[in-house]
Amino acid sequence: MAARAALRRRFWATVPARLRLLRAATVSLAAVLALLLALAGVGLTGTWDAVEGRDAPRTTSAAALDLALNDMDAQAANILLSSGNAGKGRLDTPYEKAVGFYGESRRDIGHDLRTLAVAAQGDRTDEHTVEALTDDFAAYEELIGRALENDGHRGGKTAALADHRKATDLLRTRLLPGARELVASNDRAFDARYSQARSALRGELVAVLVLGVLLLVVLVVLQWYLARRFHRILNPGVLGATVCTLLAVLLGAQVISASAGHLRVARHDAFDSVVALSRARAIAYDANADESRYLLDPERRGRYERAFLEKSQQLYGLRGATLTSYDAELATTWQAYRADRRDLRFTGEFRRELDNITFAGERSAAEETVEAYAVYERDDRRIRALLAAGKEREAVEFCMGWEAGTSNAHFGAWMTALDKVTDINRQHFTTSVRDGRSAVTEQLPGGCALLLAAMALTCLGLRPRFAEFR
Repeated sequence: MAARAALRRRFWATVPARLRLLRAATVSLAAVLALLLALAGVGLTGTWDAVEGRDAPRTTSAAALDLALNDMDAQAANILLSSGNAGKGRLDTPYEKAVGFYGESRRDIGHDLRTLAVAAQGDRTDEHTVEALTDDFAAYEELIGRALENDGHRGGKTAALADHRKATDLLRTRLLPGARELVASNDRAFDARYSQARSALRGELVAVLVLGVLLLVVLVVLQWYLARRFHRILNPGVLGATVCTLLAVLLGAQVISASAGHLRVARHDAFDSVVALSRARAIAYDANADESRYLLDPERRGRYERAFLEKSQQLYGLRGATLTSYDAELATTWQAYRADRRDLRFTGEFRRELDNITFAGERSAAEETVEAYAVYERDDRRIRALLAAGKEREAVEFCMGWEAGTSNAHFGAWMTALDKVTDINRQHFTTSVRDGRSAVTEQLPGGCALLLAAMALTCLGLRPRFAEFR
C-alpha cells in the first residue's frame, strides 16, 4: 500500500506529476505518429519504385515479346511471298519493307528476352519460362534462317515453305504460349502488389486518424488542465502544438488517401487498358501474320483462315459469326453500341478497353481504333475473294502493298489509332506515378516536421509552469 501511494504521488497526485504524465503522453503519441508517417512514406516510395521500375516494365516487355514474335514470323512469310523465284518476279517494295521489319523484330526479341531474364531472377517459374523461350527462339531462328536460305535458290520455294511450317508450328505451340504466360504472370504479380499496397494504405490511414485523434484529445485535456489549475485561458505552446498536430494529421491522411487514389489510377484506370491494348496489338499482328501464311501456304489455308477468325473474335467477339457474316454483324453491333454504350452484343479486347474509359480523349480514340479495325477486316475479305477468283498476285499485292488504300496501309492506320489510345493510358500511368511519388517526397516530410514541432512546443509551453514548482 505504501509503494502504491508513493507511485500515485509520483505520477499523478501532484501537479508537476500530472503535467509530466500529460507531457509524456503528448510526446510519445506525437513520436509514434511521426514514425508511422515516416514508415508510410518509406513503404510508398518502395511501392512506386517497384511499380515504375519492375512491375509495369516486366508486363509490357512480355507483351512486346509476344508482338515481336508475331511480327517476325509475319515478315518471314512476307519475305517468302514477295521474293519471287530466287529474285525473279520479286515485289521490290514489299520485299525490302519485310526484310527491314524482320530485322527490327529480331533485335526487339533479343532485347525483350534479356530484359525478362533479368526481371525473372528470384522467380523460378518465370526463370524457367524465359530459359525455355530463349532456347526455343534459337531453334526458331535456325528454321527461319534455313527457310530464307532455301528461298534464295532457284526452285527452293518448296523446301523454304517446309522449314517455315516447322518454324510457325514451333512459334504457335511453344513461343507464343510462353510469352503470353509471362504477360499473365507478371500482370498477376503487379495486381498482387497493388492489392497489398492498397490494404496497407487503408490500415495506415486508420492508424493515423486514431493516433491523431488521441493526440488531439491529450492536448485538449492538457490545455484544459492548465487553464483550470493555473487560471490562464490558453497556453501558447500547447495551442501551437495542437494546431501543428491537426495540420499533420490532415496532411498525413490526405497524402495516404491521395496515394491510394494515384495507385488505383495507375494500376486499374491506366495500366489495365495498357495491358488490354498491348494484348490487342499482339493479336492484331498475329492475325496479320495469318493472312500472309494463308497466301503463302495453300495446303494450310483452311487452318490459317480459322486462326484469323479466332483472332478477330478475340479482338471484337461476335457469337456465332463466320468470316462471311462477320463484317455485317460488326457493323450492326457497332452501330448499336454507338447508340447505347451499355449494349453488350460484342466482347473481346476492344470491349475491355471501351468498358474502362477514364481519361479525356480516350473514348474517341478507342472508337476510332474499332472503326479502323473494321476497314482492315473488310480488306481481308477482299484478299480472300481475289484469291478465290484466281488472282493470286493481285491478292498478294493488295495484302502487302504500301500504297494508299491497300491492306497494309489500312493495317498501319489501325495500329496508329491503337497506339494513340495506348499512349493516352501510358501518359496517365506515368502522371499518376509521378504525382504519387511527389506527394510522398514533398508532403509527408512536412507532416513529420509538424509533429516534431508539436513535441517541441509542448515542452516549451510547459517549462514556465514547471518553473513555478522549483
